[in-house]
Amino acid sequence: MTMSNLPNKEKLIRNFSRCHDWEEKYLYIIELGAQLPALTAQQRHPNNLINGCQSQVWIEMTLAEDGTVLFAGDSDAAIVKGLVVMVFSLYQHLLPQQIIKLDIKSFFADLELSQHLTPGRSQGLEAMVRTIRARAECLCMQTNV
Repeated sequence: MTMSNLPNKEKLIRNFSRCHDWEEKYLYIIELGAQLPALTAQQRHPNNLINGCQSQVWIEMTLAEDGTVLFAGDSDAAIVKGLVVMVFSLYQHLLPQQIIKLDIKSFFADLELSQHLTPGRSQGLEAMVRTIRARAECLCMQTNV
């Protein structure tokens, strides 16, 4: 899976709803993470490390020529890696200002994800979202949008 082949929000919801129980849903999340392209050593720079996650999580955000944000990421934990893919799926093809405005908490609430993640993973997920929004704000300032 390249980052351009990420499932969209509707496909994620559809696939998630086809899982019969939480064991299958966790397996689906792990499967998503396994398809994440590997990061280069340069992308694993400390500046891309997310604070507030128990696992190590790297997220790199760059602007495409059309002004949308491109994502690259990785984690040392299989489920967290899948959560990274889910977050990227929600934010793909958006402009920085759209990322700032998008409320993805309702998406995760619809999937009942927060009830089934450990408190540490839930906090890590929130840390990822906070960091992505903050970095999107920086990208807006850099481009004077």
